[in-house]
Amino acid sequence: MPDLLHNWPHLILAALAVTFIGISKAGFGGGVGVLVTPVVVLVFPPTEAIGILLPLLSAGDAFSLYYYWGKWEKSNVRYLIPGTFVGIVCGIGLIGILSDRYLGQAIGVICIVFVVFQWIREYTHNGLEMYRPKQWQGNICGLFAGLTSTIAHAAGPVVSIFLLPQRLDKEIFVGTTVLVFAIINWMKLPFFIWKGLIHQHTLLMDLYFLPLIPVGVWLGVWMNRRLPAKHFNHIIYVIVLLTGIELLGGKSLVSSILSK
Repeated sequence: MPDLLHNWPHLILAALAVTFIGISKAGFGGGVGVLVTPVVVLVFPPTEAIGILLPLLSAGDAFSLYYYWGKWEKSNVRYLIPGTFVGIVCGIGLIGILSDRYLGQAIGVICIVFVVFQWIREYTHNGLEMYRPKQWQGNICGLFAGLTSTIAHAAGPVVSIFLLPQRLDKEIFVGTTVLVFAIINWMKLPFFIWKGLIHQHTLLMDLYFLPLIPVGVWLGVWMNRRLPAKHFNHIIYVIVLLTGIELLGGKSLVSSILSK
């Protein structure tokens, strides 16, 4: 595990990524959260990165639940959650098989697919026909949400695919995703501990970074009031895309520069 206290560039990069957790949990920008894992993977090996992030994400979920408590649609939660458990089990199995290099590449693929999906969604979601979901559809989306969340903490695109065509009220949409993500993260915790992804050293890093979560939430609330999220998201998507390409190539240019 890198000694961040003696490596300021890595420390700043990791701190910015953790701050983005708080910003995303405050509801600013739909794509901010997906930036966190690939950026932290530039600093830590992938298995350590996802282990460090899960408790921080769970802490961020507590803030989100406070702001959106009760503002969700229970039926959608019931549709999605059963499949997410299966996806989490599959994801844990893949983590046990994949080396850090291949896990990093898998995270890179998820990042690239996310950006492509977000750009397609911006131009097509207004034309989607409204539909009433069925349990089997929720099971399938839940499975992939659990899988991508376990590998890269990136269930957002899959959950959006399921919820967007329902034309939910914006606050209900956000509240439903908040509850689904919180439940997924809570379900992952015992699996991550059992697999050794969360241990004494990762928890120590969490203690260092935990104060940045409320700072990020405050920034997210401030940005919600003053900045247009659309343009900010486009910048985030470009960064995620470039980082995903670097991870897919198995060699991070940013990481190489920071190590010099």
